[in-house]
Amino acid sequence: MADPAETPSYKYFNLTYPIPYVAQIEIHRPEKLNAFIEPMWHELSTLFTTLSTSTTTRCIILTGSGPRAFTTGLDTTTASTSSSSPLSPTHFPPSTDPARRAASIRTHILSFQSCISSIASCAKPVVAAIHGFCYGLGIDIATCADLRFCSADASFSVKEVDIGIAADVGTLTRLGKVVGQASWVKDVCLSGRVFGGEEAGRVGFCGWVGGEGREGVLGEALRWAGVVVGKSPVAVQGTKEILDWSRDRSVEDGLRYTAVWNSAMIQTNDVPQAIQAGLKKRTPTFEKL
Repeated sequence: MADPAETPSYKYFNLTYPIPYVAQIEIHRPEKLNAFIEPMWHELSTLFTTLSTSTTTRCIILTGSGPRAFTTGLDTTTASTSSSSPLSPTHFPPSTDPARRAASIRTHILSFQSCISSIASCAKPVVAAIHGFCYGLGIDIATCADLRFCSADASFSVKEVDIGIAADVGTLTRLGKVVGQASWVKDVCLSGRVFGGEEAGRVGFCGWVGGEGREGVLGEALRWAGVVVGKSPVAVQGTKEILDWSRDRSVEDGLRYTAVWNSAMIQTNDVPQAIQAGLKKRTPTFEKL
């Protein structure tokens, strides 16, 4: 299990280790359907940045608390009334120069993007276990995960068009790479329509769909994570790194990067341990990374 010193408490997230080496992060604002306010972005970034280098973490499951939602996205009520938010009409004095407004808004957006992208840049495999509502920012977050599992009763929406903006935290950049069906991606992004778990599985947005509610999808995520944490952490993290690096590059570039990466990582003691365990039909154990 995790060292208690490595599992600090957070205000808006619950961090637990239900099985050894598997960190479970629960978005915890159930009274607001886990909708995000600004402090949550920064806390989420701190969590994933910390777990990325944690020696007691080999896989991460991200889920939502309560029976109704993974997250309904940005808390637009708070964002539109808080003086610290550019979405609030009181954020800028009336005399502010348009260029300076734009510079301030851009800085705000880049900060938000960086916080959410901490999920994608995490060195450990991340599974989004989705139930109930997954709207707006929920899609941004889900596209950052390595895998998406959802309950049959999950519902999704790229909701930003309904509040008058283009999604700006990752969906429009990542969703097409995740799904690979341009027409479908444009359909859901331009219309903001709600689609369910069955459709999410059919188009490849979610790799596993089943059960009803949070517990079913969380159980499957834990089962998958339990398999992965039994593998060499050197091999798992290297595999994720090379897959992510190669995604937007040519095959030749990917092969070159793989050769450089494995020229170091193939020297690990995990290789002979894994081979011997396979030959002797026993379960291998690996040191912390």
